[in-house]
Amino acid sequence: MPVVRPVLICRPGERATALAEAIEATGFPVANLDAMALEALPETADMRQAWLDFDHFHKVVVVSPFAAECLHEALDRYWPQLPLGTAWYAVGAATAQALHQRLGVRVHMPPHDAGEDTSEALLQLASLRRLDGERILLVAGEGGRPVLAETLASRGGRVTRLALYRRCLQPPPATLQARLACGDFHALVVSSGELLEHLARWCTRATLNQPLIVSSRRLATLAEDLGFRTCVVAMGATPAALASAVAGLRDLGGADVDQDDLEKG
Repeated sequence: MPVVRPVLICRPGERATALAEAIEATGFPVANLDAMALEALPETADMRQAWLDFDHFHKVVVVSPFAAECLHEALDRYWPQLPLGTAWYAVGAATAQALHQRLGVRVHMPPHDAGEDTSEALLQLASLRRLDGERILLVAGEGGRPVLAETLASRGGRVTRLALYRRCLQPPPATLQARLACGDFHALVVSSGELLEHLARWCTRATLNQPLIVSSRRLATLAEDLGFRTCVVAMGATPAALASAVAGLRDLGGADVDQDDLEKG
């Protein structure tokens, strides 16, 4: 039997397990590059004040599942019962699911016709277009893109941005560095621009000729700038969406397909 090359993923934390299981269900083995770890930050005076004033916020926007987990841990200490009237927003489906599971709240997400889970897609929601002085809590990690905070403020929102965790980049294990460099994989799956730029240091021409699955058009543009020749945009960053994109590569003949034959969303 022919050897089936693995799909390389680089999702940090517990979410890596769900992604690996979804891809393995399509018939491919998975190897996690383990290139990023997430670390919750200790509580600061600004955080504590935000938790004490939580009932003053009209809207809460959460950018990632780990941000949702950190938020739940904090609110559980200060608000055994959440205040009523808060509108909750999530950049993607996984974040919305984490908020619903942990906090039991109804969550607004990017509209279905946006076609992807991004900050820009979330900002298309009518309820975020005119804010007129509403207080907004933006829950995220250190660094990251400023587009949400800047756009919400430009629309009249009084934005408080809290970084609850940090992303720690790290080298992949030596064996996976070598596999990445020689292109010995079926596909590479990345849903973070920061991770994609980090992994680029181990990429060679062989790497760039292999399929890359990304979760948004913005990441596809970055990938093309970095030299990836076969970039496929999944219908979001959920395990199901990314696994479906991997399965689609098999249907199209895997790495042997021409870039022009791939549907890029």
